[in-house]
Amino acid sequence: MKIDTLPTYQDVCDYLDKQKNRPKHLLLGNGFSMAYSSEIFSYNALYSFIENLENEVLSKLFNIVNTKNFELVMQQVDNFIQMAEAFSEDKSFIQKLKDANQELQESLINAIKKLHPEHVFEVPPERSESCYKFLSDFLDKDGKVFSTNYDLLLYWVLMRNASKKANDGFGKELENEEELKKGADAEFSELLWGPNKSGQSVFYVHGALHLFDTGIDIIKETYTSGEYLLKNVQKRLDSRHYPIFVTAGNGEEKLNHIVHNKYLTDCYDNLSDITGSLVVFGFNFGEYDAHIIDAINRAAKFRKDDNRDGKLFSLYIGVYSDDDLAHIESIKDKFRCKVKYYNARTANIWDN
Repeated sequence: MKIDTLPTYQDVCDYLDKQKNRPKHLLLGNGFSMAYSSEIFSYNALYSFIENLENEVLSKLFNIVNTKNFELVMQQVDNFIQMAEAFSEDKSFIQKLKDANQELQESLINAIKKLHPEHVFEVPPERSESCYKFLSDFLDKDGKVFSTNYDLLLYWVLMRNASKKANDGFGKELENEEELKKGADAEFSELLWGPNKSGQSVFYVHGALHLFDTGIDIIKETYTSGEYLLKNVQKRLDSRHYPIFVTAGNGEEKLNHIVHNKYLTDCYDNLSDITGSLVVFGFNFGEYDAHIIDAINRAAKFRKDDNRDGKLFSLYIGVYSDDDLAHIESIKDKFRCKVKYYNARTANIWDN
């Protein structure tokens, strides 16, 4: 079997659209961003920039923490600083920790800026509209979109095109109900995850750079008047609010991170509960993706309860090359549902 002999992306969509009462969902991997710009997203700077930081203090701390989970690393550095301030009288040592922490935060933002266009309007409108049409084919038919990417492209496209079907679960809550009854103006919270959770259709399974865990709430960062998103991300970091994203580790380590965060757990559980068919684009099911395969297999097990009536019947995996096809062929027995392939090169998502 060769990639040139595979069905096209449109062939898959046409076939699935004929399957009445069977929903179709979408799983996006890094190939989604690569399709936008292989130069920008051809490597994972956030995964590797720690190794490239020439900071002796950070290197020692990383060896102690023994993780590439950025959220955990930054929280642990903060903890080290607080412990040093409480138990050490060595002011120079404490300052070294603070300097290292500052470098870590600045390097994170630099990596983000290196990977991303500066703001949503740098994405040409015709490319944004093309991608929105691709996403809408799932969202407008009550399908769900899952992304394992931490970048901002999916968020930007849905926001710029004002999608009415894309619901990421976030919303504002009224904070002064009693005062409002007395004639005061309404005051609302930041965008919190939860108010629109029941109808959520967009899920960042590994988190994303615009999502923050304050320790109490999950907050979505947005643009403010005159301030681009990445600048507001920097302000969050300065306030010790850290973006939620899973960038490293094997499948078990990723799952461990997921289950210790309420937002990530909910996204993962939703992936595990889908029925019908799942179309995969830009995700190659590598050696560190066992947790995603496990979620798909949970969905493929028939269950009739309050949450789900049915199961995931089929998986349509887009492949870019004969090597990709051979890899999926070699692991297809790991899946408990039907596995089919299509030529991912035929999905012109970004109007390239």
